[in-house]
Amino acid sequence: MRIAIASSGLGHVARGIETWAADTASALALRGADVTLFSAGPVQVLNDGSPKPHISQVRCLRRDSAAAQRMAAIMPPFSWRWGLNSEVGWEQLSFWFSLWPRLRSGGFHILHVQDPMLAFWCNALRRVGLLSTREILGHGTEEPVWFLARFPFVQQLAPWHLEQALIELRSQGRQALALHWTAIPNFVDADRFHPKGSAPNSLRNDLGIPENALVVGSVAAIKKTHKRIEYLIKETAAWMQARQDAGLGPAHLIVAGAKQQQSDELIKAAEALMPGRVHMLTDLPRERMPELYRALDMFVLCSLFEMMPIAVLEALASGLPVVTHQHPVLAWMNGAPKGGACIDMTQPGTLAEFLWRLDPQWLKITGANARAQAESNFAKAPVVEQYMAYYRRVLAAG
Repeated sequence: MRIAIASSGLGHVARGIETWAADTASALALRGADVTLFSAGPVQVLNDGSPKPHISQVRCLRRDSAAAQRMAAIMPPFSWRWGLNSEVGWEQLSFWFSLWPRLRSGGFHILHVQDPMLAFWCNALRRVGLLSTREILGHGTEEPVWFLARFPFVQQLAPWHLEQALIELRSQGRQALALHWTAIPNFVDADRFHPKGSAPNSLRNDLGIPENALVVGSVAAIKKTHKRIEYLIKETAAWMQARQDAGLGPAHLIVAGAKQQQSDELIKAAEALMPGRVHMLTDLPRERMPELYRALDMFVLCSLFEMMPIAVLEALASGLPVVTHQHPVLAWMNGAPKGGACIDMTQPGTLAEFLWRLDPQWLKITGANARAQAESNFAKAPVVEQYMAYYRRVLAAG
């Protein structure tokens, strides 16, 4: 069985999808699978002596290029059906033009992706007999059910997502389309992401954060929408002011994530509200991420809806209490109330009040439970076995 894992953003974009592609290919290679990772740029893998995936770089129009922007701008309105009204859509189409012949010549049986338009083009060519590779769409990008319905093989990332999709398909009398769909979560390397020890944290030292400071953090794209970094900034600023007024010890906020169009505005606003106590990291290398989590005392994610963010899994494995909005998938992930808390983040002041009531004993007990939650439900080896079983099921399907 030859397996292809691909991502058009891998090598030049830092998001959960790109992290998933690199980590999945590496985990499959460690498992002994014949796997090739197709990326759009150079990829670094940990040089720990373990088996590595084959890595093949694919040329494409990058989403931030002038060419991709021009193409997206001139397309007619109906081109959204093929994803060609966006720069990312053109990136994925151009990536596909280079990937397609490699899948054919390489005799790949499975293409597993979280980039929806890569799955779309693979499905389109397979339907007309121009490709035999079977695509699996790992559904991590909030695509509607009508889009997913064209794919015979869909990996939902949480049972709730699969249940909701099936409810909608049943209401339309089309449940047979999901006969071979499944729910398999993302995974985390619990050996790489683990709780902090007693040694001083070098990232705290680099950022000038005292060892006795209470540090709250988040890993998310630095933008207002979806991840709602503006909400996080306002809530933590109110909490820090309350601590300062009460004469309590120092507190800091760390946010690490990809830079977006709104990032400079948010960074400026955060520094104005919390001078010297906020650290917005837009260029932290992937290899320092375990160190980042170990610099925190608690992890916060302010988005109201998620498919299954890998950052939450990394935080859990790092022994951090995880505080999120009260959504079924996020509650399932952190095992609330054991591994964290789910609160109503639609309301101003809710997060600030929660932070104000933080108790050191709660942080300690909940952090230990968070680590157990990651090891019990999202560890790498058992999830990869689920992947392999699903690949065999896909190949056996008629």
